[in-house]
Amino acid sequence: MSNNPLTSKPTVKRRLISMVYEALLGFAVLFLPFLIFEVASGGSHTPLVEHMRQALAFLVLGVYFIHQWTREGQTLAMRTWRLKLVTVNGGPVTPRVAAVRYLLSWMWILPALVISLAADLHRWHALGAILIGIVAWSLTAFFDKDRQFLHDKLAGTRLVQLPPLEKKKKTASAA
Repeated sequence: MSNNPLTSKPTVKRRLISMVYEALLGFAVLFLPFLIFEVASGGSHTPLVEHMRQALAFLVLGVYFIHQWTREGQTLAMRTWRLKLVTVNGGPVTPRVAAVRYLLSWMWILPALVISLAADLHRWHALGAILIGIVAWSLTAFFDKDRQFLHDKLAGTRLVQLPPLEKKKKTASAA
């Protein structure tokens, strides 16, 4: 692996682990907006309120990801796993490119959701379809020479592996 952060390629495994952490952080990002929404809607579960809840999640997550990707090219999970989002030229990601990437990233689960809806799948069958969709989308990295996922290829972005942080040296007076 190269030491140049613009050419270092993170492994598919590292990116998938980062995505699991990202999903957990996504719940934290959604907590306060959902709490406010639940209080405002009285916890209703009408079809309209359910669609509003889904739209809220889509918008809140979109704002979070687009802001983080354009700010420093990293979310908290990406920072933890030393990953950074850049354009194919290695430059910073613009809001437009980040928005396109966010929309394309829904392809991890959207086809499976459509199939689940069309086939009237419920609970475990729907979850199984979604997991199959996630696995299928992750396999797209193996068709790219740089092991980038399809949504990055289409958005004109790529994830790079940053070098490890330098360890702080202990001072002699600390003993």
